[in-house]
Amino acid sequence: MPLTKILQGDYTLSRNYYQIKLPFDLEIMIPNNDPVRLLNACVEGMDLSELYQTYTRVPKNPATPKQLFKIVVYAAMNGIFSSRKIETACRQNINYMYLLEGKEAPDNATIARFISLHLAQCSKEMMAESTWLLRRNGLITSETVFIDGTKIEANANKYTFVWKKTVTKNMAKMLAKVAGFVAECEAMYGFRVVYNDRISLKVLKRLAKQLRKICRKERVVFVYGSGKRKTPLQKSVEQAERYLQRMKDYVYRLHVCGERNSYSKTDHDATFMRMKEDAMLNGQLKPAYNLQHAVDAGYITWVSISAYTTDTRTLIPLLREMEKNLKFKYRDIVADAGYESEENYLFLTDNGQLSYIKPTNYEISKTRKYKTDIGRRENMAYDRETDSYTCRNNRRLAVTGIKKHRTSSGYVGTATVYKCADCSGCPYKLKCIKGNNCKTPMDQRNKTLTVSKVKEEKRAENLERILSDHGTKLRMNRSIQAEGSFAVVKEDMGFRQYLYRGRSNVLAESILAAIAYNINKLHWRIQSKKTDIRLYELKESV
Repeated sequence: MPLTKILQGDYTLSRNYYQIKLPFDLEIMIPNNDPVRLLNACVEGMDLSELYQTYTRVPKNPATPKQLFKIVVYAAMNGIFSSRKIETACRQNINYMYLLEGKEAPDNATIARFISLHLAQCSKEMMAESTWLLRRNGLITSETVFIDGTKIEANANKYTFVWKKTVTKNMAKMLAKVAGFVAECEAMYGFRVVYNDRISLKVLKRLAKQLRKICRKERVVFVYGSGKRKTPLQKSVEQAERYLQRMKDYVYRLHVCGERNSYSKTDHDATFMRMKEDAMLNGQLKPAYNLQHAVDAGYITWVSISAYTTDTRTLIPLLREMEKNLKFKYRDIVADAGYESEENYLFLTDNGQLSYIKPTNYEISKTRKYKTDIGRRENMAYDRETDSYTCRNNRRLAVTGIKKHRTSSGYVGTATVYKCADCSGCPYKLKCIKGNNCKTPMDQRNKTLTVSKVKEEKRAENLERILSDHGTKLRMNRSIQAEGSFAVVKEDMGFRQYLYRGRSNVLAESILAAIAYNINKLHWRIQSKKTDIRLYELKESV
């Protein structure tokens, strides 16, 4: 073959005798039990009206929103989340062509816009529709839900971060300088902008406005460049403008932080968290999101995104979202120790739900060291009539007051304070009283206990439930189903880092992965004839 026929843009001119032969119907080439057929049937059974409402008009020739939704979910089922890789698959893979129904393959920009501009607006509704599809077919219990969380790295720079503590510290230093500068300007130019001795952003705005007004009145001409001498008034105006701009920056950063302690400059919704995947083994913080899964019968029924670094404050928002969007309420809430708090216990009780939450001290309470620690409240004798504790040395700890505490969420709890009147001469004092950071000398210290009676009461009720046969079964299933969902999504599907930025886009990605996980799970159970699985049974002890 002449080289001239090869070295050109149209490669079809170089063909000689090869002719591709394909059947008229490509569906013939797809096996009957292929998961792409199950996906197609599931999406056809979903109400996608919320997705279509995100469009002002639906184009006729390109792929429809339903077809785009099918291909992004199917891509996620196969561990593909990149829009460019999805585009390539649509051009080369028969299964994607089957979902497109003969439509031209969308380009990567179209796919990315579909996820970020359309799916992100109605991702919760799509998640609710997929859950209702499972419920209509009797595949979930609608009674017991297993909750767990994990951290997924954000698509953000690891080194461009803002810490709330640092911003607050620098802002306080600047305000101290601003106070002196404002007082100097008030004395020099004969006006007053500070009231109640409080320096704020409004004060700086008033100061800059007053200085500009004086400049216009005195017709001061600003000069710039080397060899030019600035007037004191010009210097004051420029200094006020600099302080004002710095103050605006600090206020903006604190506003973006909100209740968080940090955020990334390249993705303001991402918070710096400590990840399990630590390649450098130095405890490096990374911008990430706290992903929460609610699992029922092995299927992910709800997904939420949180900026909190711990799971304690994620439970209540998750349950409220589920009840609002799913239109039904789970009875049994099963979670690990990271979700235990007095606020969560009371919320579940008031909401008519039963908690199966492992206490934070559950594992350590089984150890010999814990049981023999004479300084712990659990190892002291309690008298309900007098509401007092008796220590190892038979000395009484009586109630001395009530202490209130406020959590970061705003919840106000109360704790009872018990104190021994005199611990002098006690031979067990060093073993009983802990804490080396106290400034009071040990010989002057007395034993003190702080007990939240509400939390201890709810913990006791909860502990009784989780130690029952049913509770033990639920805790085992939580490890299998909730933690197993993250294992599959992160390891098998390769979903370890978000590709999009922003909370709504990240949630859309997470929901895509969850729907894909559910269809893969359903396909496996159908093929293995295990669709009746709801809870795994405990193994009989030999």
